[in-house]
Amino acid sequence: MTAATPLVEIVSTGRYLPDRVVTNRDMESILETSDEWIFERTGIRERRLAPPGMTAAHMGAGAARIAMERAGVAPEDVDILIVSTATPDRWLPATACDIQALIGARKAVAFDISAACSGFIYALTLAEGHLSTGRGEIALVIATEKMSSIVDWEDRATCVLFGDGAGAAIVRKSSGERGILGTHHQSDGNLAELLYRPAGGAAIPMDEEVLRDRTHLVRMSGREVFKHAVRAMAGASKQALALSGWELEDVDLMFPHQANIRIIKGTARYVGLPMEKVFVNVDRYGNMSSATIPVAMDEAIEEGRLQPGMKLLLVAFGAGLTWGAMAVRW
Repeated sequence: MTAATPLVEIVSTGRYLPDRVVTNRDMESILETSDEWIFERTGIRERRLAPPGMTAAHMGAGAARIAMERAGVAPEDVDILIVSTATPDRWLPATACDIQALIGARKAVAFDISAACSGFIYALTLAEGHLSTGRGEIALVIATEKMSSIVDWEDRATCVLFGDGAGAAIVRKSSGERGILGTHHQSDGNLAELLYRPAGGAAIPMDEEVLRDRTHLVRMSGREVFKHAVRAMAGASKQALALSGWELEDVDLMFPHQANIRIIKGTARYVGLPMEKVFVNVDRYGNMSSATIPVAMDEAIEEGRLQPGMKLLLVAFGAGLTWGAMAVRW
C-alpha cells in the first residue's frame, strides 16, 4: 500500500504540570480507599493537582510558551490557536482567548473545542485543515485540563482517576515526509450518559439543588466505558493505519490516551501491538483528559524514546462518546 503524503507536521511540543503531587497514600487520608486498590484497578500511583489560583489558561499558556520557544516561534507568528478542554475556566469567553491574551498571540484566531479526552487529536485535525487550505502558516494546539475542578471528591470510583496538566504543539505545513498521514474520528451521542456531567449547563442551570446533589460533577459508568473504549480505540487505530498506508509492524510507538492501565493494555492487545511499543505514564499523572497525549509525547522526546523518523500512532477515547486515532511520522 502506498503511504499517504503529509500536509502538516508537528514541529515541537511542550508541557506544563502543577508542582503538587498527590499520591494514592494521600488519597487514603480523605477517602475510604488504599494505594493497593487504586493501583490494581487503574495503574495510577500519583497525579498532579493544580492549586486554587491556577487556571486551565495558566497551564495551557505555560505549555504553549515552551512549545513556541522550542520551535523558534514568536507569539505574533501564530495564525490559529486551538484549545481542547473539558474544564474551561469560564463559559464565556473561550479559554483559547484567555491564553491568547496571556501569551500575546494577537494575530491568531482563537477558539476552544470540546471533545473530552479525544480533544487533542480532534484539534490537530482542525489545525491540519486550516493550514492545508492556505489560511495560515503556524498553528498552536493546546490541551489543558483542570480535572480536579469537576470531579466529585466524595466518589472514590472516579476522583482517584484524574489529574491536572497541559500539553501543547506547534504545527506547520509539512516540508517533507514528516507529519500527519492518516486520521480517523468517530462519535456516538447515544452513549453520552456513560461519562458526563448531568447538570450545571444551560439545560439544568446551576442552583442550590444541583450543588447539594453534586450533579454538576463527573459521573461515569466505569465498566461500560471500559468496554466501549477498548473496542473503539482499537478500531480507530486500524482505520488510521489503513489511511496512512502503514502496516501494523511499521508502528514504532503508540501514544494512547492515559485513562487507566487496563484500557491501555486492552487497546494494545486488540490492535496487536506489544506493550514495549506503547508509551505509558498514567502511573505518574493519572487521566488528564485531552492533555494526556501531548504530555506523553513531550516526555518521550525528553527521555530520548521519541526520535525523528519514527512512525507513531496516537489514539484516544472520551466523553461524548468520542474517539479517534492518528498516524504521524515524527
